Amino acid sequence: MKELTKIEEILLISIWKLKDEAYGYKIRGQVKEIIKKDFTYGNLYSALSQLTKKRYVTKRLGESAPSRRGKARIYYRISPEGREALKTALEIKEILWGGVTRYALETDGQ
Repeated sequence: MKELTKIEEILLISIWKLKDEAYGYKIRGQVKEIIKKDFTYGNLYSALSQLTKKRYVTKRLGESAPSRRGKARIYYRISPEGREALKTALEIKEILWGGVTRYALETDGQ
């Protein structure tokens, strides 16, 4: 399994946290909360398209709504492959960051 990029990891975690409410606007808000800066819709949908191609997420159409000019929302969900990719990413982080504390980084204590 190929390693996730940072943005793929952030998007997968955002989708996982949002559960059944994971659609573009909400995902973008969750990402903004995590990285503390705007993430354009172009970048968002490009990355979501890549995650779909890699089969890390699935998507489904919701109901169309007059408030959306009849357009249906696209909802995203993590696939079993996406869940495995996240578990692998977490395992790598735990090994990589093992023994490193915030205090050590702030005080240059090695």
